[in-house]
Amino acid sequence: MGASGFEALRLDRITRRFGDQVALRELDLTIRGGEFVALLGPSGCGKSTALNCLAGLLPLSGGSIWLDERRIDTVPPERRGFGMVFQNYALFPHLSVRANIAFGLAMHRVPKAEAKRRVEDVIRLVQLTEHAHKHPAQLSGGQQQRVAIARAIVLEPPLVLMDEPLSNLDAKLRLEMRTEIRRLHQRLDLTTVYVTHDQEEALSMADRLVVLRDGEVQQVGTPEEVYAEPVNRYVAGFMGYRNMLAFGVESCAGGEVTLAAGSARLTGVNRDGVRGGTAVAAIRPEDVGVVEADAANRVPVTVEVVEYHGREQAVQARLQGGEELHFRTTRRLAPGDQVDVGAPPERVLVFGTDDAGTGGEGRAVAPDARTTPARVDSGAGA
Repeated sequence: MGASGFEALRLDRITRRFGDQVALRELDLTIRGGEFVALLGPSGCGKSTALNCLAGLLPLSGGSIWLDERRIDTVPPERRGFGMVFQNYALFPHLSVRANIAFGLAMHRVPKAEAKRRVEDVIRLVQLTEHAHKHPAQLSGGQQQRVAIARAIVLEPPLVLMDEPLSNLDAKLRLEMRTEIRRLHQRLDLTTVYVTHDQEEALSMADRLVVLRDGEVQQVGTPEEVYAEPVNRYVAGFMGYRNMLAFGVESCAGGEVTLAAGSARLTGVNRDGVRGGTAVAAIRPEDVGVVEADAANRVPVTVEVVEYHGREQAVQARLQGGEELHFRTTRRLAPGDQVDVGAPPERVLVFGTDDAGTGGEGRAVAPDARTTPARVDSGAGA
């Protein structure tokens, strides 16, 4: 149980429609107290809709939300007591840092002495003591973000909701604030639901990821599970499997499948019950390297673009059949070079071609705080 004092927040088949459009379809998820859960996906996938439903800013079209045994989706947002950090910070420009942080406490009629203690504590916690008298326009982007976070946590909420809070910061500040948010989460034993489209951000911060597509859950799991074992092609592509090569199925044996196209051969892990026809090999660029001509996994390519990345080069190449392939290598290559590349079989994930986004049946997994099987509906996962 987190400092919030609840055991679990349960989203029971929550749905949100806008007219005929279903923005969120029957989302099932249980979040344990003290957990950091990231809702991950591209724009329009339903992640912000889910967050706004949690906050009470959007009413549900179906389903329910429970905080332990108490149903809260019928409770007004101001009575849910959740902390919210918005993408644009939403600070009051005419108020100082201290006054911005104290505003919510005044609205909740917290006694002045208690409010002052809490404000000063949280200002020290987010390391803004020297800036407490300043106004938002006098602060950097990172400092403004700290104020927004401080304003949310000073209320000591049962749940903190964050909607892409780092998207307006530069790359260096994003890295710093990722560490800062995770530090605050751990130190205060918060329960956090965090919305992002950045898979690296989600992987580095969250205890569990919820990958969404078109309002439906594709996969729920720990960062390690989603990164290493994506359940379908959509999740694989979103988690960095940039190379998607459609080859004919040559043979299947046990959990492995061998694909072939001309002189190219790839053996990989059969993730989709592939038995024949055409299948797709998903491979991360960092798992592809230059190999010898007699290698078991071998794809002949012609180098097209080379980018210098210090110790290694990022290479865009093209297969004989016209497909693009991206890889990294310490070997110095130049446009026009012809080389053989490959990847270890355990690093090649093979999916079917039933659906361009999912590679067959979508499977939503592990909706609860442990890796238990999910309830899968006929329309889920695509």
